[in-house]
Amino acid sequence: MATDTLKSRPGAQSAPGGLRRLLLDNGALTALIALVIAMAALSGDFLTTDNLLNIGVQAAVTAILAFGMTFVIVSAGIDLSVGSVAALSATVLAWSATEAGVPVALAVLLAVLTGIGCGVVNGFLISYGKMPPFIATLAMLSVGRGLSLVISQGSPIAIPDSVSHLGDNLGGWLPVPVIVLTVMGLLTAFVLRRTYIGRSMYAIGGNEEAARLSGLRVKRQKIAIYAFSGLFAATAGIVLAARLSSAQPQAAQGYELDAIAAVVIGGASLAGGTGKASGTLIGALILAVLRNGLNLLSVSAFWQQVVIGVVIALAVLLDTARRKAGTSTAPAAADPGGNRRKQALTYTVAAVVTIAVIAATSLLHGGSSAGKTQKVGLSLSTLNNPFFVQIRAGAEERAKQLGVDLTVTDAQNDASQQANQLQNFVSGSRSAIIVNPVDSDAAGPSVRSANNDDIPVVAVDRGVNKAKTSALVASDNVEGGALGAKALAEKLGGEGTIVILQGQAGTSASRERGAGFAEGLKDYPGIKVVAKQPADFDRTKGLDVMTNLLQAHPDVDGVFAENDEMALGALKALGSKAGKSVQVVGFDGTPDGLKAVEAGTLYASVAQQPRELGRIAVDNALRAAEGKKTDAMVKVPVKVVTKENVAGFGG
Repeated sequence: MATDTLKSRPGAQSAPGGLRRLLLDNGALTALIALVIAMAALSGDFLTTDNLLNIGVQAAVTAILAFGMTFVIVSAGIDLSVGSVAALSATVLAWSATEAGVPVALAVLLAVLTGIGCGVVNGFLISYGKMPPFIATLAMLSVGRGLSLVISQGSPIAIPDSVSHLGDNLGGWLPVPVIVLTVMGLLTAFVLRRTYIGRSMYAIGGNEEAARLSGLRVKRQKIAIYAFSGLFAATAGIVLAARLSSAQPQAAQGYELDAIAAVVIGGASLAGGTGKASGTLIGALILAVLRNGLNLLSVSAFWQQVVIGVVIALAVLLDTARRKAGTSTAPAAADPGGNRRKQALTYTVAAVVTIAVIAATSLLHGGSSAGKTQKVGLSLSTLNNPFFVQIRAGAEERAKQLGVDLTVTDAQNDASQQANQLQNFVSGSRSAIIVNPVDSDAAGPSVRSANNDDIPVVAVDRGVNKAKTSALVASDNVEGGALGAKALAEKLGGEGTIVILQGQAGTSASRERGAGFAEGLKDYPGIKVVAKQPADFDRTKGLDVMTNLLQAHPDVDGVFAENDEMALGALKALGSKAGKSVQVVGFDGTPDGLKAVEAGTLYASVAQQPRELGRIAVDNALRAAEGKKTDAMVKVPVKVVTKENVAGFGG
């Protein structure tokens, strides 16, 4: 049988170096214990009950996706579409239950069927279309994300309260996502160990041709395997939407990489034939512990990515070493009873060691005090945009002046990742939290958690819905959009054709700036908008989109870009036309944008003074932490900056 290839080489158990083999076989578990010990020793906030449950919640979505990915990787495949399928399934649920008026139970069923359907399509393309798994699932990644945006029109959709309770706690303390994680993990273990299709996965991954010659219907089995992956992706999407109280069309971007990493870190081989549910769970927990602990230790968001990348690389190296040593993670059907007893003993020893560490570190941190320094956490929606980099610079400058310990995190425009970061700030006993929400609705549940712990929260640039904030420090994006319309229309003399470069679909900044611009343009009926296209607040995409639009509209008179980065890309596409025959207006007042205004290529930028936003946010967070009164709304004026007044603009 093909499964014979899964067993260790003869004599492997009696060969010298038994300890080395034990560590290789249980490398992920050893790494998890070492991480827990290190984090517990470095942070007194790590081994609290609330934080450990917080880690479980943060691991839930990745782990559920990874369980589905385990089936695929064990069979020597890959599925790059799970993040998009999760977002699409959640969007189908939310749209069906709200817009279409479908009963909630049926909406959930439709979401699950959507995930399974995507998996079946993947399996069919791979089995009968002879497409490589990488290509087939890469195509589904794009299709799933596109359909999610089409259904939602680029905006988050609120989910019914009955579904959002999946993101709550049972009995006031046990998070429901952890329960779902446990159930899906047990289901994964059962399928792999006790079912015909589970044994087929190992056989196909070990040697597909041998499996086919042994009588397995490999093509049908692959369709079923990818359908399982789609089912788990849909479940993860529903749990994610419940945590965020909304379906985000851009949710779970990049999660397929975390899922693959969790499976590989847990001991599965990308070559196929090995892997188990417990290893995948450990891999997901390692990623969650890393992110949680690094947040608590105030490690830079950029260095966190470096550390996680190194961990993934080490996991692959360990997999290579394990295969060279002849060890493997075999299915239960091929394991003798002695191996199961050894595995049980290993987990028992691990539990004892963990309990001992908890006791020791509790004593270590028992007498520590928080000190007099105020600790403030700042979660920014992204640091891949000069505007938010300027907010961080202003906040760090003010924090240094006031002697405040400021930790800055980068949500990378991922509402789920931001929710995790905010929960980590709550667990880390911050005096106050500043949040620049990826999405106002999605930030609500995490901010409510801070409210429950009496930690004041200050919102910056964008508000938080359905939660209490001590202050909102912001410019008015709608007013700014209207000012941009007025500036561009008057520069064109009230007549002409223009194009609009929109920001990332689903973000409140893009919606509000676009709405303000449309409202302001009503006063100028001679101005015609001939095209609108998203360029995701990105300079390179701004260049590409503007280049394409010029093919269809070569005689355009003006451009409104919803941020300076896209405006700068448009300037590059326009070349010598910029500032002469074509007038461009941007938004944000970033340093590069202001240089372009000074040079005359960018006519104007609606400046928000981001450094001032950061400084004022820290001031208000400190006042709130000290119990002083703050204004509910702190307005930082927007200003249209042109060549005439750019020299006097302080930013």
